[in-house]
Amino acid sequence: MAVYTQVSAEALSALLETYDAGTLISVKGIAEGVENSNYLVDTSAGRFILTLYEKRVDSADLPFFMALLDHLADKGLHVPRAIRDRSGLQIREVAGRPACLIEFLPGVSVSHPTPAQTHATGAVLGQMHAALTDFTGERPNTLGLPGWRALAARCGPDLDRIAPGLGLRVAEELTWLDQSWPTTLAHSVIHADLFPDNVLMRGAAVTGVIDFYFACSDVRAWDVAVTHASWCFENDGTGFHADRAAALIAGYDETFGLSAEERDAFRALARGACLRFLLTRAWDWLNTPADALVTRKDPLAFLRRLDFYRDADPESLGL
Repeated sequence: MAVYTQVSAEALSALLETYDAGTLISVKGIAEGVENSNYLVDTSAGRFILTLYEKRVDSADLPFFMALLDHLADKGLHVPRAIRDRSGLQIREVAGRPACLIEFLPGVSVSHPTPAQTHATGAVLGQMHAALTDFTGERPNTLGLPGWRALAARCGPDLDRIAPGLGLRVAEELTWLDQSWPTTLAHSVIHADLFPDNVLMRGAAVTGVIDFYFACSDVRAWDVAVTHASWCFENDGTGFHADRAAALIAGYDETFGLSAEERDAFRALARGACLRFLLTRAWDWLNTPADALVTRKDPLAFLRRLDFYRDADPESLGL
């Protein structure tokens, strides 16, 4: 989450008049994240999130995201639905951007998860994958391997502004992934961005899963690898926590489970996860507007993870 587009109190009050969501009491921009503009909105009827979809989110994809969230909520998952206005619309326009008023879910995102919290997250990820076995929507992954190559090309020599030699390191990894990426694993719709800041918790219980705007159709086990890479290290990419890794895989196995083929391919999937986030963070690092209310994230945190996965053995990964 972040704030790129400013919304006045008058515009927000006018928007709320079209919902059964009370009258505006207060609004505050949310600085966390990098993708969309987000506001915490308090009204006489409760608390909501207003999301304005910025340029990285294609407005044509929004009906897919809305259908996905409704499907998961109908299956009993704690995900935030987009509120419908009085005419039944979920997607509106605010300040020239597509926008949704979204249910607020309780809980906090943890910055240093415990094994118990990581176990609960793995179990919820498995529950999501089980719930999506009969979801018929599809969306291509624009940030799969072809997308990584394109993004690396767009960053070009500027990668070396982040760290000397980073461009060559990325090129080498892309070559390895081209040769090693698994092609026969099961596909489904996946979250594709299940970082700790996209999971809300109370103690060791998951109270919400949010930010589905990278959800897509791709290798299902890659979703587990993304979660593994984001939950099992210190935030700067050092300090791998084997206890969290074991807990995550155990939780996932309890509710869905990895096949033998997926376990064999897991290290390659994790390396792909690291390169994906290294490149998107690098692009944002190089291109975030100076006046945006947003916290840039260090691309090198995922280079360190990538170096770890290159040499890791399956047992250390919790497999």
